[in-house]
Amino acid sequence: MEIQFINYSKCGTCRKAKKWLENNNINFIDRPIVEQKPNKEELQHWIESSGLPIAKFFNTSGRLYKEMNLKDKVKISSEEELLELLASDGMLVKRPILVKDNEILVGFKEEQWEEKLK
Repeated sequence: MEIQFINYSKCGTCRKAKKWLENNNINFIDRPIVEQKPNKEELQHWIESSGLPIAKFFNTSGRLYKEMNLKDKVKISSEEELLELLASDGMLVKRPILVKDNEILVGFKEEQWEEKLK
């Protein structure tokens, strides 16, 4: 059971999540989202497996999201267009993302991670 921890090292929430994983002795593969950005196929699989709407995978508080005025675009674009956008730049993707088999956790909510990982 391999766990991927997709994160951005300068993100405070990602650092908090990483520390939580380490403190709970959970082994993971550290994957930096900027250097190893997710591709369309991965993103599509994660979205389907998570049961979350594609909009939940956007980093809505990020500078790039705001600069590109994506708030309205996300509401009217096709899933294909949104997948292309997410795959184009790791900074557009909400993080951290934890991938464990078909279990996908987006963002860090300690109680949710505890329930799914312990």
